[in-house]
Amino acid sequence: MEKFKLEPLKNNVEEMFIGPFGSSLKNECFVNKEDAFCMVYEQKHAIQKTMDVETRYINEEKYNELKRFNVRGGDIIVSCRGTIGETYLVPDDSPLGIMHPSIMKIRLKDRVYIKNYFNDLLYTRLKKYESEANGSGVKMAISAAKLGEELFPVPTIQQQKNIEQKLSSVRKLLRLRKEELLTLDQIIKARFVELFGNPIHNEKGWDTAAVETVCKEIFGGGTPSKSHPEYYENGDIPWVSSKDMKTDVLTESQIYINQKGIDNSTARMVPVNSVIMVIRSGILKHTLPVAINAVPITVNQDLKVFIPGESILTRFMAVQFKMQEADILSGVRAVTADNIEFNSLKQRAMIVPPIELQKEYVDFLEQVDKSKVAVQKALDETQLLFDSLMQEYFG
Repeated sequence: MEKFKLEPLKNNVEEMFIGPFGSSLKNECFVNKEDAFCMVYEQKHAIQKTMDVETRYINEEKYNELKRFNVRGGDIIVSCRGTIGETYLVPDDSPLGIMHPSIMKIRLKDRVYIKNYFNDLLYTRLKKYESEANGSGVKMAISAAKLGEELFPVPTIQQQKNIEQKLSSVRKLLRLRKEELLTLDQIIKARFVELFGNPIHNEKGWDTAAVETVCKEIFGGGTPSKSHPEYYENGDIPWVSSKDMKTDVLTESQIYINQKGIDNSTARMVPVNSVIMVIRSGILKHTLPVAINAVPITVNQDLKVFIPGESILTRFMAVQFKMQEADILSGVRAVTADNIEFNSLKQRAMIVPPIELQKEYVDFLEQVDKSKVAVQKALDETQLLFDSLMQEYFG
């Protein structure tokens, strides 16, 4: 990383502080949009990095009481509790608002930093707060005073522009790759509807059957007792938890168990011709056909296993679950017990078209998979490039 002059951050900010005391902004302070004077900026804006989230509002009286905590376009907000260190550069055209107690506002002085450059710099610096919080197991708040004392590099404006130009071009590639993957997913759903219609309304009149009827077996996962380290010694069987399933992709397992761990627990081997689903706190999270991975695994209690029978193909079942996901979620938002949601899924109706038509669709999926693999490889390579540039510029 090129050497730049260092200055305490506090020297180059107009304002930097955490939001008001929680008692200043209780739930009863929020009003309907039609009665609002301004919005409230919250952690979700920083975490999701968008203005397109559900918004809460306050009236003019509450704003005048808390106006010191105002947020405007060009400010940077930081998530400070629970999820630590996520940053968001508020777009210039964003409306006036006030801060929620769970965020920090940073308003930079003019002509010191390009805001996009500083946002990247700040994000990398704040990662250490996240690691400290995870290491202690305690949810920590970021201290504005402590952060203000830290030395931050101050490149020239031209140097910042050069860095951001390079990062921006790679970001654009990342965005395009992700959009390609979304487009392929949309093609998968569109082809399903073309062949089979909407599986919920079943306007094409296919035969239907409950999930438990079309499956040979359905079961939940289990966890070998951590009080028996011998269950994990020299383990070669992946033990998959919900953390290993991200957006319907099974990442490499971090924990392996041995046969003794299976024999002495409720953990079971999952055959490759099955569908696994994350259900945590009664809510379906992800669905994945294990056949994609072709590796026998065991799973924890957050994952449920569906083994299809002869009337339905694994990939067809997995996509059909995804097609019904919104409807499933709409009916279980108040459910907190996993077994209630699990039982409701067992009773859920599946359309069961002729097996030859299912095979035609699965053959189509396999062709799309080849495209997705190529795009995902390009995305991974681009992400590695971006990460290396961030390391080079920000250390």
